[in-house]
Amino acid sequence: MQRLKQYTLMAFLLCATIACKKDTENIDTEKPTIDLSASTAFPKQCSQITRGSSFTFHAKLSDNVALGSYSIDIHHNFDHHSHSTEVEECTLEPVKKPVKPFVLVKSVTIPGQPQQYDAQLQIDVPADIDPGNYHFMIQVTDQSGWSIQRGISVRIVE
Repeated sequence: MQRLKQYTLMAFLLCATIACKKDTENIDTEKPTIDLSASTAFPKQCSQITRGSSFTFHAKLSDNVALGSYSIDIHHNFDHHSHSTEVEECTLEPVKKPVKPFVLVKSVTIPGQPQQYDAQLQIDVPADIDPGNYHFMIQVTDQSGWSIQRGISVRIVE
């Protein structure tokens, strides 16, 4: 009787082990990408933008699973600080104190969780802001929370 209980227990454990299948969840471990190489991409490193005008930010965004959002941050670089991610250096104007610098922070949710997205956002540059060196920061976040940032230098001219 004792052996029957042991065999029954072993058979039950064997069946339970075989019956349990492991659910392997695909975990996203890749950051999204920002492509500014297309001829229509704007702005690019060292681009000039006229104050009092409008321009369209344009970039190709992609991810291996699903995109979530992107954000734009434009701020002055009158003190020559750096967080550029680009190799090419731009000519900087002399250091100056900001009087009325242009600042823009904008977040955009990417609808439908696509793997590729053609980002386009119209940006109006006020006519009364300080011209000079600015940083144009782009951050893309995928649905899993991975993000990547590109920091490019631009100049706002009169």
